Amino acid sequence: MTIYFYGRTKEWGEFSNFAHFPFELDGKSWPTSEHYFQAMKFAGTEHEEQIRNAKRPNDAARMGRQRSRPLRKDWEAVKDDVMRAAVWAKFSQHESLKSLLLSTGDEDLVENAPGDYYWGCGADGSGRNMLGRILAETRARLRDELA
Repeated sequence: MTIYFYGRTKEWGEFSNFAHFPFELDGKSWPTSEHYFQAMKFAGTEHEEQIRNAKRPNDAARMGRQRSRPLRKDWEAVKDDVMRAAVWAKFSQHESLKSLLLSTGDEDLVENAPGDYYWGCGADGSGRNMLGRILAETRARLRDELA
């Protein structure tokens, strides 16, 4: 069986970066993993803090995608590791999330994002599903810690 998730209000919505599970990372509190991910596009600048303080994850996403902001030069090289750090912080700091993720066993986890062929599976299923892969890596890491 494959577990599909997309959006924070649907089944498995806790896996969404827009789900409201605050965490501590890099000495700061982050409202959602979307806030952290988008802010890290501008790490060490005033834009990082503006995005961290965005009212909603949708606002953080919109701000992070504004190309009027100076995207860090190494972003393509570091974005997967930034996502790994955010997902790890989120799931390791919330017992309910840790339990939920571990309860998925060895099922494939797929972000059913029709418009996203990198983080999700895309409209036709041919996407890379990097968020689903990172969630599976996080699940394995959590299992290893419990062993």
